Amino acid sequence: MIFDENSCPVTATMKVLGGKWKAILINAIYHTSPARFGELRRSVKGITQSMLTSQLRELEDDGIINRKIYAEIPPRVEYTLTEFGLTLSPIILSMADWGKQYKLKKKKQD
Repeated sequence: MIFDENSCPVTATMKVLGGKWKAILINAIYHTSPARFGELRRSVKGITQSMLTSQLRELEDDGIINRKIYAEIPPRVEYTLTEFGLTLSPIILSMADWGKQYKLKKKKQD
C-alpha cells in the first residue's frame, strides 16, 4: 500500500478540517445553527474578523456551510451546515470525545 497526500483519504479530510479555526467553526455552527457572523466573532475566542471571513469562505467553497444573506438594513448573514457538512457531525463529535479523553490523560500525567 502506498500513502501519499494525493491518495490518502485522511489527508483529504484534514484539508477541509485542518488549521486552527475550521473545526472550531464547524462545531460552533453545528451547535448554534443558524449562526450569525457577529455571534461567531464573539463566541470563537481569538479569531480576527479577517480570519473568520477567510475561513467561512473556504468552508463555503468546500460545500460544508451555506451562507444566507438577508436583504435587510443592517444586512444579516446566517451560516448553516449544508447537508454534506452535516455528514461531518459524527466526525466532529468523535473528535470532541477523543479530545476530552486526551485532555484527561494529559492532566493525569502532569
